[in-house]
Amino acid sequence: MSKVKTKKHSVWIDMTAMSDVTVLLLTFFMLTSTFIPKEPVQVITPQSVSEIKIPEANILTVLVTPKGQIFLNLDRPSDKREVLELIGKDYGITFTNNQIASFINQTTIGVPVASLPKFLDLSMDEQDDVLKTGGIPIDSTNNQFKRWVEHARDVNENLTIAVKADQETPYPLVRQVMSTLQDIKENRFNLVTNLKGMPEGF
Repeated sequence: MSKVKTKKHSVWIDMTAMSDVTVLLLTFFMLTSTFIPKEPVQVITPQSVSEIKIPEANILTVLVTPKGQIFLNLDRPSDKREVLELIGKDYGITFTNNQIASFINQTTIGVPVASLPKFLDLSMDEQDDVLKTGGIPIDSTNNQFKRWVEHARDVNENLTIAVKADQETPYPLVRQVMSTLQDIKENRFNLVTNLKGMPEGF
């Protein structure tokens, strides 16, 4: 008696639900993630065991490189516009609408005020090249860093200041930044570090 052969059917799995879940997860992560602002130079921060988190909004980041370059980053576009106008009044500079728009789009403040109009007229790529060798003056005779921080605080009283220095930055340079902040009564600020494990015994 011959055996009856059953016809083989191909297996079909409906992936519609899986695709929907993937799209939802991707959308969720895109909407909730915080983008790290572009920095003109790479800074490797020192390690510490502190777990205090820096706020994600209303923050002024002070970047200190091993060469002593000082850069600033304001996270709110509205603050940038007002701070730029105050700086312009201090140094007798009137910025055009295009220069103001360029300043708002630029994530980093990092050139002397006198060269700021010319800097803002450059393309974004050219600005990035200039910033690599730039920096805000902080010496005793021309402490423009102090003016930037003062005006940033004038515009936004809820501003949190965070100092981010490279682990190879000499301490006197970091101390100079902290002393300037203390001169203008900014005694509360955060130091950005990388988290490391607790030592044994704690």
